[in-house]
Amino acid sequence: MLFNSFEFLLFLPIVFFIYWFLTKKNLSIQNTFLLLASYIFYGWWDYRFLFLILLSTTVDYIIGLLLQNKTERFKYYRLLLLSVSICFNLGILFVFKYYNFFIESFAHLFSQLNYSFDEFNTLNIILPVGISFYTFQTLSYTIDVYRKELEPTKSFIEFATYVAFFPQLVAGPIERASSLLPQIQTKRIFNYRQGSEGVRLIIWGLFKKVVIADSLAEDVNFIFSNYSTLNSSTLFLGAIYFSVQIYGDFSGYSDIAIGVAKILGFEIRSNFRFPYFASNISQFWNRWHISLSSWFKDYLYIPLGGSREGILKSIRNVFVVFILSGLWHGANSTYIVWGAIHSILYLPSFIIKRNSTANASIDNNREEKLLFIKRISCFLIITITWIFFRSPDLNSSLNYIIRMVSFPDLNPQFTDGIILVIIFFSLDWKTRNNERDILFSSKKWKRITLYLMMSFLIYQGLYETKSEFIYFQF
Repeated sequence: MLFNSFEFLLFLPIVFFIYWFLTKKNLSIQNTFLLLASYIFYGWWDYRFLFLILLSTTVDYIIGLLLQNKTERFKYYRLLLLSVSICFNLGILFVFKYYNFFIESFAHLFSQLNYSFDEFNTLNIILPVGISFYTFQTLSYTIDVYRKELEPTKSFIEFATYVAFFPQLVAGPIERASSLLPQIQTKRIFNYRQGSEGVRLIIWGLFKKVVIADSLAEDVNFIFSNYSTLNSSTLFLGAIYFSVQIYGDFSGYSDIAIGVAKILGFEIRSNFRFPYFASNISQFWNRWHISLSSWFKDYLYIPLGGSREGILKSIRNVFVVFILSGLWHGANSTYIVWGAIHSILYLPSFIIKRNSTANASIDNNREEKLLFIKRISCFLIITITWIFFRSPDLNSSLNYIIRMVSFPDLNPQFTDGIILVIIFFSLDWKTRNNERDILFSSKKWKRITLYLMMSFLIYQGLYETKSEFIYFQF
């Protein structure tokens, strides 16, 4: 089920009413209903996907219980159990997401060496929506239990609700059991302020997706599909449009997810903190897709040695994390190259130990002009790297960039989207000090007027187009 659909706009009020008015007296019944609602939400695309998420949930629930024995005598047994969880989850992810990619890559390599590679056939399978997200979510649970940082839950309903929690199930944020499970296990009481914050976030997220991202998508698709016939300024504009599109699309989903969770009495983690206002690549990655970045840090970078074993190994670990992060996004060489480029861009800040925090206080810089130049430069660099992310293959991405820089001109086409870009950045800047409570203005009448206008534009946009969120494919 899509957040930007009339089905969801009907589904959410029904869930809200039953959840708060009919099941709130019994926590177990409320969690069971929440799990059922989550399965309906997820199964709306294809009910067959439910079997896969239920299988993953069951395996990790059982392994979590078996990992409970903490005695030193059973350390190899516990390591075996963790290995089963990792191999099972990553194995499913590999089969559905990466098997065809590697088979085709090997076939291409062997053909270049004049060898035939016909022994293996590709699989005719559909990529389950959100598999990368809930796989990482269940993996974090078993790893935390193995590390003795988390007590396994005895309730299958509670654990299944954690895995399938519908607001963030298919595109994040990637939640940790240590944060979400205690909220599932605790009686929730409706809070009006939390609920109103949630509604504002839902409207703001839908505005980002439906009005901004989807409106830019048509121009982006045309420009990237016909880049060989367009002039350089149009290609440059297309790259900027995609930067705004993917940010509006993905951060819009996260805002809606956080907002829906809020109206159900949950607080889930932030996934974006105004990344396009970052002044360097290190700061950008402290603000972009935060839940994935922190997952790779805690479960890959630090176990590899982090920054503890000298500069060369630390650099190696950074490369591994970024390249695997690129591969996580999709089975395509363009994502790997995108990750590798970001690792190179990230290293200068990393080496000189000037990694910035994601807090807005970083902007308190006396040299405002210099800071503005740094932000613009960082945004333009990121925009160029997005070309690899958006292009279907490496040749297309390289040719796009070459054509964009080789024939400079000042006669861009498709300029109508510029006003959307300006509106988006203006509103995003307005909310930069509090991503959780989107007010825009201290005056109530201005806020109400703005949200009514947003709601009207969203309503119109839902009639005109209904596209999936970009990160559904990951």
